[in-house]
Order: sequence, then structure tokens, then C-alpha cells
Amino acid sequence: MIVLVVYFGVQNAAFLSPDSAQNILRQLAFLAVLALAGTFVILIGGIDLSVAAGATLSGILVATWIDDLGGPLAIAAVLLCGAVVGLANGLISTLLRVPSFLVTLGMMSVLNGISNTVSNGGPVSYQSGLLNTLVNESWVPGLPNGTLIAFVLVAVFTVVAFATSYGRHIYAVGGNERAARLSGVRVRAVKLSVFTLSGVVAAIAGIIFTGQASTGVPLGADPSLLNSIAAIVVGGTALSGGVGGPHRTLLGTLVIVILSSGMDITSVDPYTQLIVKGAVVIAAVVLTIDRRRYGTIK
Repeated sequence: MIVLVVYFGVQNAAFLSPDSAQNILRQLAFLAVLALAGTFVILIGGIDLSVAAGATLSGILVATWIDDLGGPLAIAAVLLCGAVVGLANGLISTLLRVPSFLVTLGMMSVLNGISNTVSNGGPVSYQSGLLNTLVNESWVPGLPNGTLIAFVLVAVFTVVAFATSYGRHIYAVGGNERAARLSGVRVRAVKLSVFTLSGVVAAIAGIIFTGQASTGVPLGADPSLLNSIAAIVVGGTALSGGVGGPHRTLLGTLVIVILSSGMDITSVDPYTQLIVKGAVVIAAVVLTIDRRRYGTIK
């Protein structure tokens, strides 16, 4: 990460400016929360490819409802919708024994279709200033509220992961599901709760995205799916499960955001950026995967 900062700073001094730092913090807010949504699912040995689509739909819904329902009720309704989506993923994957990447791939298409239906394929505007206050203003000087929310969520999830029995059960399921079941862990309940939590956190990411964009955007968060997976694996959370954590996801997100911002400010073309990010994901997977027990994503 330090190498990236030095490299891009040498290439373009504007990268080290206060405005650039603010831009990085702003990007970090959404991507960190989106990556956090997928972290626990990967820790149990699964994957949730629907988090970005869930964030998009959540952003559309909060923009659609916030003026009529009021901010608190609209946000609560969106979080509930996120929980329902996550629970549906978990039920199909766990009870029907369908690999999570297939379930969530299909759910991604469903959610994108709903987003376009609700928005009629166009941006959804709103008048309420609540999201701007929650996401873009600064309760802590120099730190956008959206980024503060991301830091708080990462801190809470890190405590859950390492200081609670629930967190230990997550790592046990991801490390060896059969051994976890034999030791008394309610594997099915853990999986269902993790997928539900993923849906809720993806909804929070969508609310942040819409607050930053000041409008609900169809397919707006979808391009960030690759970046979110990259952030998780670059941080050191293994796709085979049982290794990593939310704190590592935050570090991985910072690396991806710095890389993206640096390539933007040094005028690297978008297609080359995709190649670089894809290569980073492949390299991170190769370095973190446990080949001795990894067969397929569950």
C-alpha cells in the first residue's frame, strides 16, 4: 500500500493532495461496506455475488421511498428488504444444497431486473436531505460520515468475529464444516444468519451509494462487484473459508481504492484498469487459497 502511494505520488503530485485524500475516503465508504457484506459469507466458505445488485436495489428503493415514508422508516424498510434477500440466498443454498455462487448469481439477475422495473430504467431523484447528512457531511472534521459509518461497521464486525462465540462458529464452519457440526455448532443456523447479515450490510452500502450520488441509479453499484471481491481477497481472506476477517477487508479495500484512484489520476485507460484489477484478484487468490482442502465454493 505504501509502495502504491509513493509510486502514484511520484507519477502525479496531485495524488498526494488533500482533495485526493478526501476522494479516497469517499470511495472507501461505499466499497468497504460492500466488501464487508461479502466477507462473512466467504469466511464460511461460500460467496455472495448478489451484494452489488442488492446494493443497487437498496439505493433505488431508498430514493423511491424516502420522501413519502420519511428517512428513518424508508431506511428501515430497505434494511428489511436486504435481510429478506440475504435470507432467501441462505435458504436456497443451505436447505436445497445449491452452491452459493449459483444461487447468488441468479439472485443478482433477479435484483437487477427488479431495480430496472422499480426505476423504469432511469435515475430516481428525491428531495430529502437526510442521506446527504448521513453520508456526505462530517461529524468528525475531515472524515465524511459515510466513511465513519464504514469504520464503525468494520470495528463492530471485527469484535463479533474475534470476541464472540458466533464469530468462532463462523470460522469453525469455514475451516471444517464437518468438524464444526460434530463439535455442536449449528451449521445451518450460522449459514442462514451470515447470508441474512450479508443482505443487510449490502443494503447499507446501497444507501451510502445513493447518498453519495444524490440519486438512485439503476445498475449503479454493479460495477463494484469485482472491486469488492478484490478487496476481500487482497486483504487476506481466503476464498476457501476460515481465514481472514473484517479488519483485513478494510485494508484490502484501502489498497483497491488507492490503486483505482491512482490509475484514474495518472490517466490509465479504463480497459487497462480492468486488466490490472483482474490480475490483482487472481494473484491474491493464488496467494491465499488453501489448496489442500479447497474443492469448490459452497
